[in-house]
Amino acid sequence: MISQVFYRKWRPQTLAGVVGQEPVTRTLLNGLANGRISHAYLFCGPRGTGKTSTARILAKAVNCLNGGKGEPCNTCSSCQAITEGRALDVIEIDAASNTSVDDVRILREKVNYAPNQARFKVYIIDEVHMLSNSAANALLKTLEEPPPHVIFILATTEVHKILATIMSRCQRFDFRRHSQENMTGELTRVCQGEGIKMEKEAMRLVARSATGSMRDALNLLEQLTTYYGNEIGLRQVQATLGITGDQRVKDLAKHIAENNIAAGIATINSVNNDGLDLRQFNREFVEYLRALLLVKTNAFDTLDFTTEDIAEMKTLATKLTLDRVVAATRHFGGLGQRFDNYSTLPLELALIDSIMTGEENALPTPLAEANTSPAPKATPTLVNKNPDKPTVQARPATTNPPPVEKPKTETITAEAKPNPAVNPSPAPQTKLEANNPPSSLTGTPMEASTEIERLKLNWKLIIRQAPPDTQKTPAVAILRSAPVRPVSIDNNVVCLAFTNKIYKEMIGKLENQRVTEKVISSFLGHPCRIQCILEENHLVKEVLKMGAQITNVEEK
Repeated sequence: MISQVFYRKWRPQTLAGVVGQEPVTRTLLNGLANGRISHAYLFCGPRGTGKTSTARILAKAVNCLNGGKGEPCNTCSSCQAITEGRALDVIEIDAASNTSVDDVRILREKVNYAPNQARFKVYIIDEVHMLSNSAANALLKTLEEPPPHVIFILATTEVHKILATIMSRCQRFDFRRHSQENMTGELTRVCQGEGIKMEKEAMRLVARSATGSMRDALNLLEQLTTYYGNEIGLRQVQATLGITGDQRVKDLAKHIAENNIAAGIATINSVNNDGLDLRQFNREFVEYLRALLLVKTNAFDTLDFTTEDIAEMKTLATKLTLDRVVAATRHFGGLGQRFDNYSTLPLELALIDSIMTGEENALPTPLAEANTSPAPKATPTLVNKNPDKPTVQARPATTNPPPVEKPKTETITAEAKPNPAVNPSPAPQTKLEANNPPSSLTGTPMEASTEIERLKLNWKLIIRQAPPDTQKTPAVAILRSAPVRPVSIDNNVVCLAFTNKIYKEMIGKLENQRVTEKVISSFLGHPCRIQCILEENHLVKEVLKMGAQITNVEEK
């Protein structure tokens, strides 16, 4: 015997067996009981909600030899013929492949013939919205006044495409998406009938992924049993659906809360480097942001998360404004299928846009900017193994960090060595580039004898006063917080030195590189290009000049 797929094998055979459509089935049962059968029905609703199954049950009910006044008996020859798809008087037509006027003309000629065996000749026209306007208009008269032995049942997933003149000639029934409870109940029934052992969490995930379509859920269940057998767990469902269940979904939300662009970019790239599906990761992240949104608005009763996850999200929600959560949900949710699964750039841009939300509306004033300085990227600790020499520890020039993220830091342990050429008494000083130049206090560029000196003295002012069309670009946002400084100009090529690899790679991307070149060219007054390099922290250089030696490098 040829096996049937689950959604056909377990298709309901009575109106009472149609799950989740009680308003429809109750109305049809009352009509059958009272003999009030319409000549035309319109079943509309999403896929997998039972439209075609209900149409077949209705065809059996009106032709049942043992009743005809309610549920079909499913035992008489007429019911069995319709169930097995061999009844001559129940004709199913796919409107997607029979869209022309000629097809409708043939149908109009056939409806005049009396039924072969059954009481009624039933025409089930699926996806009726696919009929052309000419074909739909050709069907109008027959649909309005068919022969007394004919019943039309039209089914569609896009009712808005149906002509109003056709809808006015039919009794309309709207089918709803199945609830999670109904879907898990039906999946439980099928699993019991098929001898399948399935974890509750796995069943709930299958129901949730089917988005209200019972057919999709049963197809997925059959796919799982084909691959894994009759024992199915949560991990197996996640693997089949491509769901990562990755902790980095939560980590990325935390980085947005902490304004940590560098860590967020690193998280996205680690997901990509592990070969995970970026689209699926984005879908999971959007779902997590939606949960945060509901938690933030105290509407989390409907969330399907554990108590521990809800508590964790409540803690994270206290660090985020509602505007930030809404903006992040829009930025990541708007990506959809537009981006290439192998490119991290759309996710990176969405991350930066999410973190910049609210920041662009309150750009730092000159005085406020003057009071901030780049956070130190390394803290060299000098281990003094010579008791006759003092221990020197370099510290940043300022202790007030910027309001943005702290990139990956390095802890470098060095040993002080005697160097008679260097006087160890003065503490090492940071260079002028590490602090905001005086020009940032007044907003007026400082003059210098060379272009490179002008860039060094006015670097913060250059970024703050970037051309208006570049102000809201990711490149300018990165430059505001990146540990970067201009070091040289050669043949109109400006060399920018970064102490953090992530920032260097971000500015090195083509679009960000073009914006950076435009910003610098606008200040210098002539076109130029940029070159990005990675250099050691300047504090480390100063310590090395004093005779220290690097003994260990730790990345955090």
